[in-house]
Amino acid sequence: MPSDSESFEIVICLGSSCFARGNAENLEALNQLVREGVIARVSFVGRLCQDKCKQGPNVSIAGQVHHGVKPDRLRELLYEEAQAREGNHGTS
Repeated sequence: MPSDSESFEIVICLGSSCFARGNAENLEALNQLVREGVIARVSFVGRLCQDKCKQGPNVSIAGQVHHGVKPDRLRELLYEEAQAREGNHGTS
């Protein structure tokens, strides 16, 4: 089970442009990953326009902003973040 130190924040732009461009699907993908237990120690934050509308849909994972994120890419990014945290957790 992940420790609290492995938790991270996911920020989803809920501005109309990002939401219409794919963040509605990204939000559903995130909910599915939580239901499946793939990701557990995360906090979701919805924010309105982040002034990067033309690059959307925009998602921030652990402080790193990603543009043009579709659900498949979102899953990849989350797995990468989880693996990086798991790798860092095992090192001294």
